[in-house]
Amino acid sequence: MRSFFPTVFLFLVATLFSFQTQGQTAATMDLEKLKIRIAEIEIHPEHLDAYLEILKVEAEASIRLEPGVLAIFPMSEKESPTTLRLIEIYQNEDAYQAHLQTPNFQQYKTSTLHMVKSLKLVEMDAIDPESMSKIFKKLSLN
Repeated sequence: MRSFFPTVFLFLVATLFSFQTQGQTAATMDLEKLKIRIAEIEIHPEHLDAYLEILKVEAEASIRLEPGVLAIFPMSEKESPTTLRLIEIYQNEDAYQAHLQTPNFQQYKTSTLHMVKSLKLVEMDAIDPESMSKIFKKLSLN
């Protein structure tokens, strides 16, 4: 069931740098305005498979459809697969607020609410935002 994580990760990496085709590059993007957070989510075990499928659809749609969503990278703890972390990176606060209003996010939120045991959103600051693009360039999409 968790085999989708590498696929979603590669998709988000490709999308993160597709800004160059949209006239938006790391050089022109205001890296100081990035909204970065880590979502810490605990899922009820009996809902894990269904939750992961819904999350997969939402993450892919967010990356594909929303230019301001730069990354949504879901992960699970190896020893506790019901404990998830999502790295979320948005172009800015406005992009994040727009994301919350999209049909794909609203569908995800309403259909998974009963599956979530706990949710904590941790706001983060990038220590070296200029290096972000270099990190992902090392990945091969082949």
